[in-house]
Amino acid sequence: MLENCILLSLFAKENLPKMSEQQLDLYDRLINEPSNDWDIYYWATEAKPTPAVFENEVMAMLRDFAKNEKREQRLRQPDLEYLFEPPR
Repeated sequence: MLENCILLSLFAKENLPKMSEQQLDLYDRLINEPSNDWDIYYWATEAKPTPAVFENEVMAMLRDFAKNEKREQRLRQPDLEYLFEPPR
């Protein structure tokens, strides 16, 4: 779904390069295990409580990101060129 594509791709661009191996594993489980993409969106936006199995530091990071406290314009997914940039 478009909402998750935008939310998760922008979150990934900003956070994946600085995540630990354990955080990357948690993120991988989050985006691959739930059978319903709407669930991830509802948990990230706090419309529904996050199940205990997915309640962890990465989910907290995603919830904070979804709040968009800086009021950044988030209308589309980032271009994929960032994947080919050298690590910072």
